[in-house]
Amino acid sequence: MMTNPRILILLPMAVLLLARAAQASTAEAEQCLQGAVNEALSVAKAAPDNRVMTVKLRPVLQKHINFETMTRRAVGPGWRQFSPAQRTKATDLFTTLVIRSYCEKLTPGEYPVIKFKTAKAPESGRCEIPTTLTYQGSNYDVTYRLEGADNWRVSDIIIEGVSLVANYRTQFDAVFKKGGAEAVIDSLTQTVGSPR
Repeated sequence: MMTNPRILILLPMAVLLLARAAQASTAEAEQCLQGAVNEALSVAKAAPDNRVMTVKLRPVLQKHINFETMTRRAVGPGWRQFSPAQRTKATDLFTTLVIRSYCEKLTPGEYPVIKFKTAKAPESGRCEIPTTLTYQGSNYDVTYRLEGADNWRVSDIIIEGVSLVANYRTQFDAVFKKGGAEAVIDSLTQTVGSPR
């Protein structure tokens, strides 16, 4: 079977165009993440204490982090058994948990310095951006996973090799197996209290 010579000529061009599209895509994702980090740090620096910081950062982080995707993946296969109302409540509680957990770790007046490394695109519409985060004299490897292509948002954060989503999935899976969706929501409610 003979190969069409035109295909042989066009194939490298197609590969080159795809590579350039991926580079443009990762550049956009990097720009979105850097903008999100700068916006979040600006809000955090203006907050007088952790409680105010938590409240002020929530809308900023909800704009840049896809908490619905994170919650769905953290719950795992059991998510299909959640009603729409249960999904909304679980997402709201999980959002509160994540934001509060990270804000409580910050000392007002001391903020991380983030160095961005070269982004990778494992597949179309997905991007991984490794960073080095320096805080209070310690360095941490933090990788942000973004999805969306036309509207990049963070879908997972890997800190020192541990995925935030996978870490919570281990906890939620055990709770779900014991008591279903309501047990997961009850567990989240007990951890964070009623959403504000």
